[in-house]
Amino acid sequence: MTSSARADLSRLLFDGRYEQTHQDLHELLLDPVFDPRQGLTMTEAGKLAYERSRAVHAALERPREILADPWRLFALAEWPSLLDVSVFSLLMVHYNLAFGTVVEHGARDDLKDLFDELDRLDSFSPYMATELGYGNNVAALRTEAVYDAATETFVLNTPDALAQKYMSYSGFQDIPKLAVVMARLKADGTDHGVFPFLVRISDGERLCEGVHAAPCPEKPVQGLDNGLTWFDHVRVPRRNLLHGDMGRFDEKGVFRPAPGNRRKRFLRAMNRILPGRLCVSSAATGAGRAAVYIALRYAAQRLTNAPGRNDLPVIEYRSHQLALFTALAKTYAMTLLLNHAKREFTAAPREGAPAELNHLVSITKALSTWEMTEVIAVCRERCGAQGIFSVNRIADYGSLLQGLVTAEGDNQVLLATTAGQIIAEGDDSEEPAAAPDPRGRGLADPEFLLAVLRHRERELLRAARAAMADDSRDRTYFEAWNDTVNDGLEMARARGVRTALECLTAAVDTARDDTARTALGLLAALYGLTEIRRDAGWFLARGALTAEQVERLPQEADALCARIAPYAETLIDGFNLSPELLRAPIAAADYVTAFQQRTGAFGPAAVRPAEGG
Repeated sequence: MTSSARADLSRLLFDGRYEQTHQDLHELLLDPVFDPRQGLTMTEAGKLAYERSRAVHAALERPREILADPWRLFALAEWPSLLDVSVFSLLMVHYNLAFGTVVEHGARDDLKDLFDELDRLDSFSPYMATELGYGNNVAALRTEAVYDAATETFVLNTPDALAQKYMSYSGFQDIPKLAVVMARLKADGTDHGVFPFLVRISDGERLCEGVHAAPCPEKPVQGLDNGLTWFDHVRVPRRNLLHGDMGRFDEKGVFRPAPGNRRKRFLRAMNRILPGRLCVSSAATGAGRAAVYIALRYAAQRLTNAPGRNDLPVIEYRSHQLALFTALAKTYAMTLLLNHAKREFTAAPREGAPAELNHLVSITKALSTWEMTEVIAVCRERCGAQGIFSVNRIADYGSLLQGLVTAEGDNQVLLATTAGQIIAEGDDSEEPAAAPDPRGRGLADPEFLLAVLRHRERELLRAARAAMADDSRDRTYFEAWNDTVNDGLEMARARGVRTALECLTAAVDTARDDTARTALGLLAALYGLTEIRRDAGWFLARGALTAEQVERLPQEADALCARIAPYAETLIDGFNLSPELLRAPIAAADYVTAFQQRTGAFGPAAVRPAEGG
């Protein structure tokens, strides 16, 4: 395979930005601070994640500069988690959610000292929004900040256990913390809704007066100091309110909220969630690519028996190919879908993201994290016992994805909300559309696969709108939505799949290298075919597939795997990964030697006979 194919695939996967946006992050991960450390307690692993986060911060431009370039922020989300999944959480909470909120709403002269403190990473900034009793329903949170005009301070208080801040990093009291706390602003007897406040949590020695924290139970792999945090009448200076353009204090010291309704102010206060979802997807697809890279390199070396021989690489088995090449196709599709969402986000106006962008980002977040969860699980299983060890990375990526599925909006809730918005945008008058004629169409033809996927998306949307509008039964709005929600989820997922296949087929069209174009075309066919197989009964029932085509689906998938096999190494080379970077023994050129070196074991040739033997 040619180096030009690898370069072309890298160009497509990194949207032509690898050298300018990603390369120095890649090189930073070669620093010894990221070398594996064995035998750490969970607390020691958590402290190491803070040390590594500081190393990343010291090696790069300031956070304020990274926030000014969303592509750079997304790259930062993607790389460090390949070697320490906890570093992703620390960096993204500090850079995007917390400091991003300060930049958006608190870049004022009177806050310059605190702004610079966070920009220098003298203190880490937890983001405290979610509450124990309300989960992702941040609009209903009950932590309150009551303004005391006499002292020009807010009194921050947690009224009961349900309002305790949940999962924020407050456990390590010897690490300075200056948190962004979402609280209900109350002034002059009026509840003005949820606003962000800067609140010092710990000074590097102990928790600050009135701040209380208790550790959450341990999480697999990630030893961070997640905790429950609550406030007992903590005095917060008035200047620490991050009001931005959402309100102000007038010359008489009276708080004046900005014109408009409370919900718009709330969404403005929470506007770092949208780029945060793209950061989450960046980490997910990065981990998915690394898992596939490791699993395929190991599969090419791992020998097994076969009829007539006992030294066959396991990747030669069609069953292994189907699992890993499908994972490879999904990883390419999700990466290219994410690139599309990033481009749309960076091209949109900074204020008031259009509804279509919100739909695209939310669907991308949900679909990419769900798909990469499955990809990583498949890769771990296909690596056998070696896949269990943290040193081989894949098991740790599984833990990362469990968190990402929930982060920045639980996937099912997020996708259901998005589906409801899409359904509400149209009416129920659309008539059913005829299915594409499947006769004479090839199952490995991405254009045909796209046509039938588009048909499924349109029909699911039409049916959902009709179901919501059905007034033949006496139902409340909630009952109508509850009857429709699962179909809505399927529709939103179908939109994501269709868009991902469009992005993958567009990459085929824009590939410059013949080898890259051929390999991508085969991946596009396998990805589309995989999705068709998932809902084959639906397509058969509606005449989008013939019975003969449905029966042939497994054979077509196997045939595509056989054709992809010669391109597998080139396709993963496009990820710009290496064994030296990942430090996973099973990804090494000689995994047996690498594994022995990591464990301190000796091969049979090094075993000495016992004395006197």
